[in-house]
Amino acid sequence: MYGRGTRHRQRCLRDGDNRRYRRPVTKQQLIVALAQRLEVSKVRASEIVDVLFASDGLIATELRKSGRVQITGFGNFEVRRRAGRSMRNPRTGKTITLPASVMPAFKAGKRLKDAVVRRRS
Repeated sequence: MYGRGTRHRQRCLRDGDNRRYRRPVTKQQLIVALAQRLEVSKVRASEIVDVLFASDGLIATELRKSGRVQITGFGNFEVRRRAGRSMRNPRTGKTITLPASVMPAFKAGKRLKDAVVRRRS
């Protein structure tokens, strides 16, 4: 019924423990921060975010074409192919076959990893 880690998040939010769980940054918050940093309107910042991250944006389009987008210092967006596999439905016990699939993936670059590690230390 609950997703992975949902009860833990609910408990942390209920107990007011912000150290262990923080709400993720929303697209709207990202737009506001971008507008402030670039000193542009929120409408313009929203257009910039959509050009990059929308389903028909630059990153998705390039992944469909070449399968990889490399942003130096930040990371790589790439397409990973997953082989088909068999699994058992835990409710019925029946074995089902999952078809092969293609999934987008992100691998963080060294500078991004270092920035995250430095912040947590």
